[in-house]
Amino acid sequence: MATIDLSQAQVMGILNVTPDSFSDGGRFTVLDDALRQVDMMQREGATLVDVGGESTRPGAQAVSEQDELDRVLPVVAAIHERFEIGISVDTSKTEVMRQAVAAGASMINDVNALRAKGAMSLMAGMNVPVCLMHMQGEPRTMQADPQYSDVVADVERFLLNQAQILLDAGVAKSQICIDPGFGFGKTLEHNLALFNAIPRLAAHGFAVLVGVSRKSMLGQITGRETSERMPASVAAALLAWEKGAKILRVHDVAETIDALKLWKAINNQ
Repeated sequence: MATIDLSQAQVMGILNVTPDSFSDGGRFTVLDDALRQVDMMQREGATLVDVGGESTRPGAQAVSEQDELDRVLPVVAAIHERFEIGISVDTSKTEVMRQAVAAGASMINDVNALRAKGAMSLMAGMNVPVCLMHMQGEPRTMQADPQYSDVVADVERFLLNQAQILLDAGVAKSQICIDPGFGFGKTLEHNLALFNAIPRLAAHGFAVLVGVSRKSMLGQITGRETSERMPASVAAALLAWEKGAKILRVHDVAETIDALKLWKAINNQ
């Protein structure tokens, strides 16, 4: 199992083994196709691959536990066997978390921030990093009419509360990552406020994950369709990096890595 160091900046390549994800649904449901994609992302510079077996796009339908296991476990096991890359599994189901780590996953990325029954205690007992994401509502209805009294304060409070439960259970701060959840129960205005609040979230000492690649917020700003959002995605990733994000969750690994190389050269880093 590859060890993931959240103190180091990471580019996380997205691998959805689903038929209905908003950007790459259906492309990597065949194991050989998924492995070719992992090989390419690793060669392009990704240090993590995030494997998802259930779409969490707005309006997506729920997937049974067994279906998610059937989609995710063979891919995780094959990646673990063939590649030297960190494997994150994007899931909110406790049993998927348990079996994914047993199969070789080295991180759990939960859009529901371990609110499923037994998830918090399970992850508190596992020696792998976990990412806690904020989501208002659930994917089927989250974009209906999201409301906040203060989106930054509300999201910050929720994430710190969930992180504190893990800390109280003995999980090291270095094993906890937080994600404000761009597009998960947020309007464009909410997303922009949270983006500008990345330094505030990072100041708490947890690694911050940012995932805005190809999302609708970029389409709202640029007027571009999903397939045309690579330039905006790379720009957003670079801005998130500048603001203190440690993990960039992206579809376009090579382009993001190139942008980071340029930024580092210009800034003598």
